[in-house]
Amino acid sequence: MPYYLTGKVGQNSMRCAIVYSGQTGNTALLAQRLKAMLSISDLVYYGAPDGKGAVADVIWVGFWTDKGSSDELVSAFLRTLQDKKVFLFGTAGFGGSKAYFAQILSRVQENLNPSNTVVGSYMCQGKMPASVRQRYEALQVQQPEQMRQLIENFDAARSHPNQTDLDGLESAAAKAICTLRECCQ
Repeated sequence: MPYYLTGKVGQNSMRCAIVYSGQTGNTALLAQRLKAMLSISDLVYYGAPDGKGAVADVIWVGFWTDKGSSDELVSAFLRTLQDKKVFLFGTAGFGGSKAYFAQILSRVQENLNPSNTVVGSYMCQGKMPASVRQRYEALQVQQPEQMRQLIENFDAARSHPNQTDLDGLESAAAKAICTLRECCQ
């Protein structure tokens, strides 16, 4: 069942955009889940960072983590936004720590002009390319303990985003929608 950002058919609706960037399919999977949740009539743009997405009132912005923040395409897009309601969602190869995800989200928000309002956020672990594991394996002789931990994390990330992650995204997005509809005060 789609979520509507209006109470009744015919009311003025909030125009939505889902803008995301990814390299491994993780963020795209989250974006697809959001797209399935939202009323298609509210959705004015779905795709890579582009000015077409900036015309929406509510922008769902997805990113992959690069050096502890959003990738540069998303960071640049976020810097262009003014007076928007924004929901941030992202994936990171390293997971398991809400504190780590909170640090990333804080850094991502630094790209937003203060005129914007963050209405919600969500992050989860995402699988990494095989080349990352190969790099860890090559360094294992020099740094055995550190690389062992990184390889364990890599292996744990292979199944993410999983159903629990997608359900977590849907829950966070539903709360944001409720807030946007001013039904949860």
